[in-house]
Amino acid sequence: MVGDNFQVLVIGAGPTGLTMANILGMYGIRTLLVERNAATVAEPRAVSIDDESLRTMQFIGLIDTVRKSIVEGYGSHYFSPSGRCFTKVLPDIVEYGYVRRSAFRQPVLEAQLREGLGRFAHVETRFSTRVTMLEETGGEVRATLVGPDGAEDTVSAEYVAACDGGRSATREALGIQMVGSSYDQGWLIIDLAGSSQRFRHTQVFCDPARPGLSLPGPDGTKRYEFMMLPGEKPEELLDEANVRKLLARHSEEDPNLQIVRKVIYHFHARIAERWRSGRIFLAGDAAHLTPPFAGQGMNSGVRDAQNLGWKLAVYLRGELGSKALDSFEIERRPHAWALIQLAVNMGRIMMPRSRPMAFYIRLAFRALALYPPARDYVLQMKYKPKPFFQDGLLIGEAGPSLRGRMFPQPMVERRDGSKILLDELLGAGLALVERDDGRSALSPPGERRPMDVAIVRVMPRDHRFLPGQAQNPECVRDLTGVIGEAFAKAGVRGVLLRPDRYVAAALPDASGPEELDNLVAGLVTQSKPGSADAPVPQRLDLARAEATMS
Repeated sequence: MVGDNFQVLVIGAGPTGLTMANILGMYGIRTLLVERNAATVAEPRAVSIDDESLRTMQFIGLIDTVRKSIVEGYGSHYFSPSGRCFTKVLPDIVEYGYVRRSAFRQPVLEAQLREGLGRFAHVETRFSTRVTMLEETGGEVRATLVGPDGAEDTVSAEYVAACDGGRSATREALGIQMVGSSYDQGWLIIDLAGSSQRFRHTQVFCDPARPGLSLPGPDGTKRYEFMMLPGEKPEELLDEANVRKLLARHSEEDPNLQIVRKVIYHFHARIAERWRSGRIFLAGDAAHLTPPFAGQGMNSGVRDAQNLGWKLAVYLRGELGSKALDSFEIERRPHAWALIQLAVNMGRIMMPRSRPMAFYIRLAFRALALYPPARDYVLQMKYKPKPFFQDGLLIGEAGPSLRGRMFPQPMVERRDGSKILLDELLGAGLALVERDDGRSALSPPGERRPMDVAIVRVMPRDHRFLPGQAQNPECVRDLTGVIGEAFAKAGVRGVLLRPDRYVAAALPDASGPEELDNLVAGLVTQSKPGSADAPVPQRLDLARAEATMS
């Protein structure tokens, strides 16, 4: 038992809450994770994990575990009503260290994340426990918990991260509205086990008579999704005989294959009006809901956890000011909404409402194929909005530089000949990645700075290590040329990276040794003060909010 006083209370042990608890644990933050259910999920839910989420798994030290149970690198094939494949999306670009799209099983991932928390003695988990009341007074939030035996307990935390899902009782109690659209259109979701089909890519059936898709997963799992048609009743469509009849028309699966789950799903494209009230933050589905067509619902939640998790940690450790916490919504909201819009637009392609519309969609894809840049834009999933912060916890000039963008993660070569992904050298604090072009280093190593700045020098790929070459700071070779190309295009000598691998600042080519310290000092100064300094007294009855939603 850690005790009744925590630095952060995380509500909800889905992928967002579990990831955030792991990040807080990495930084030594006293954390309590509360989940109303007895365990992590057992039924299939999200099925697609992207390169950014895998980079976060790398950050929390669980990437080797996670990669053992996913299928890396799959695309989508789009089929006409006649069964002809009219376009393929097969991304093979590896920009952030991992393939853009992999299949996974949410129950497995959640179990891995929960097990990962066992590394941290200062992180406590309580399952079968409900949060019924939150009361913020001054510098803390007091939470009333009801355990599995019905007994009440009260704990305090400096901050609360509400990751309690799309039907968030915390959001409801705060009176925060969701804006956007909800759709009456229902989808039948069927999850199978024991599939013997070998085709590894998603199949999208762009058929007005019954739009649908199939998504293969690890270990013989497979999901089918079919749009409900006008006049169909959920209870009739969910009848097992009807489900198997529908599967027989769209697949060659064994007719007796085990159905793990069948459910009707209504999708939403909505976002919370605000993601924070005083010391309480909303994250994941509590802050935004996205249609499933782009496979970004869970991944957006993991991005929230990465963004908010490290900021809470470094603020609570006294390394940045409270204004750093204000940047969470400023940075995440635009990208989350952009991905929601992407999913809505992809849904329009997957769900043609008439045969003429389906024909024009196929015609448009054929036209794209005639123009290589447009073809590659689709083929490599370049239509997916890249993470980019125009405002937030950034320093220096924006301009055409790398500032506010996620930095690429190529494989680099160390002096001993070993090859390693760049992030493995960057640590959990700030990091300076600079070009080694023969000039002296931008900053002496070993100096004490806020957030323990790691320094990595990168030599061009056509250079070689010399005998007796100093290795302090660490020097690596740019195997792919990606880093050198990025620096040359932006006209910079180096970048200051945040723990989430976004560029906090770019160092111009003419930068001197004092520039790094100036930027770090500027980042610290910019983060003070913030709205966390102004108490927001509030008493939230989550039990009542939950009953109201029911």
